[in-house]
Amino acid sequence: MAPVSLLARLRSLYSKQDDEPAISAQAAACISVCLTIIYVLPFYVSPATRPSATLSRDAPSVIRARIRAVTLSCIICTLAVLWLIIAKDGASIADALKLTGWWPLGLVDVVRSLILTAILFTGPLFERGVAEGEWRDWLRGSRISETLGGWIGWRNYIAGPVTEEIMFRSAIIPLHLLAKVDAGRIVFIAPLYFGIAHVHHFYEFRLTHPDTPVLAAALRSIFQFGFTTVFGWYATFVYLRTGSLLAVILIHTFCNWCGLPRLWGRVEAVVHIGPTLNRGKEDSDRSIVYTYGELSIAWSVAYYALLVVGAIGFYYGLWPLTESLHALVEFTGSTKY
Repeated sequence: MAPVSLLARLRSLYSKQDDEPAISAQAAACISVCLTIIYVLPFYVSPATRPSATLSRDAPSVIRARIRAVTLSCIICTLAVLWLIIAKDGASIADALKLTGWWPLGLVDVVRSLILTAILFTGPLFERGVAEGEWRDWLRGSRISETLGGWIGWRNYIAGPVTEEIMFRSAIIPLHLLAKVDAGRIVFIAPLYFGIAHVHHFYEFRLTHPDTPVLAAALRSIFQFGFTTVFGWYATFVYLRTGSLLAVILIHTFCNWCGLPRLWGRVEAVVHIGPTLNRGKEDSDRSIVYTYGELSIAWSVAYYALLVVGAIGFYYGLWPLTESLHALVEFTGSTKY
């Protein structure tokens, strides 16, 4: 017997119900705003999580306290959304877990999504792995221990992606599905909450960099809002196409690790000097120090060529590599379960 897709099962569930959405689009938007506030607000309600002029958001004590706070926020909000799906829509626990991406894990979808993301980052992977010579560290796994050896790495590559994807994909997207919002609109609207959730970094940056002009700090925040929103479009698309929370968590981690691709300048060699201890008035953490050396122009030509190749490959692979039996919606002009 052929496998039955999640989309078909959800269609079967909803075909027995009335065409009216379980909640209105306005309610979905209001609840999404509340979830965003619940995610960000704990950063400022306690002295342990609130940065100051003498205590950076990168201080280990602040990171640890924030991880505890957002973990609690995610647990509360996930339970609330699961209850809403079951209570307002008459869905079973299994269907609620599917809408929130917790089950099934979709390991094949995870691998395909990571391959798609790696194709997009062909240029940066070449720069870091080949030009900068990190491939040896990748094989030995030494960079993993270096990266996750401090609280900043733990926040950027583990806690951040996990909690952000739980809140901004697993919790917020099902609300819009309950409201029967068009799939294309979900892709472009839902990530705005994710982008807005990063705007508070403007306040933190001004607090710890008071000498930086307000305009420069504002432009920095606008740029951050822009690229987080663009990533949100991609992550939301993958989530809707695969129904996998694990997939979007791992591509989030991968993108954080790769960083923004180089769009100008020459590719340079990187020499690892060693760890150094950064001490502040309140806390400390270790960071890795590097120095840079020149490479021939051929390395830069190869990098930019691969950047274009990766973008083209991503374009052609976007739909086939995200096709899944666990899809939550169809992109056909109107959202259909």
